[in-house]
Amino acid sequence: RRSAAGGRTNNRSPRVERWAMSRIFITGSADGLGQMAARLLVQAGHRVVLHARNPRRASEALAQVPGAEAALSGDLSSIEQTQGLAEEVNEMGAFDAVIHNAAIGYREPHRVSTVDGLSQVFAINTLAPYILTALIHRPRRLIYLSSGLHRGADASLADLNWESRPWNGMRAYADSKLHDAMLACAVARRWCDAFANALEPGWVSTKMGGPGAPDDLDAAPRTQVWLATSDDPEATVSGRYFYHQKLRAADPAVHDSVLQDRLIEACARLSAVPLPD
Repeated sequence: RRSAAGGRTNNRSPRVERWAMSRIFITGSADGLGQMAARLLVQAGHRVVLHARNPRRASEALAQVPGAEAALSGDLSSIEQTQGLAEEVNEMGAFDAVIHNAAIGYREPHRVSTVDGLSQVFAINTLAPYILTALIHRPRRLIYLSSGLHRGADASLADLNWESRPWNGMRAYADSKLHDAMLACAVARRWCDAFANALEPGWVSTKMGGPGAPDDLDAAPRTQVWLATSDDPEATVSGRYFYHQKLRAADPAVHDSVLQDRLIEACARLSAVPLPD
């Protein structure tokens, strides 16, 4: 499922800072913010491995990010395929950072059930980053993409799988982005030898955000690049929440260790994958 590099060049040449070379794996990097971050990283001289949901999309991803090392494929809505993706990442050797970028949006009109009987939004946005975190050999840095919509989401962690609640795509997405920020802080608390942080990129005009999104698209991928590679003291921290390379207050639930542990326990139970100490 690994594709060879190739494709056309990128005409845009945004200015990026340059740091010591790192090796980074980015989920959901066939388009959108994941692809934009990958381009910035490659331009800065880093080694980047891309990810897409199937081999065709992986080949397309390589064509769009000239200079990327490889692209792996795996459908993150499937527990089995997510586990297989983690195995492939590990077979490639050590990584300095993993950017958990993959997600599906808030426009899902109804609850879609995965092959494992889970809500697709929960499976891709919450459970997949948990599984990959648990199974990929521990990198030095882990970055989780959240959203400003996480504020005010359901912090009860009841009905994670949307089996009893009436479906609401916006709320399902918001809940999952709360989970991602909680996961980052849970990992930061448990793994003292790694930097784990969450960020919101802003509401930008990607395929997910839509053409009317008002935030700065150029700034949107830069915080994850910075957290993955920079040796700035502001970036070498853990358990923080960022927006455009600045600390930003997260919903109080994000930093609640009891809720973090409950989320980890639920993900471990649903996936049968424990989070290592």
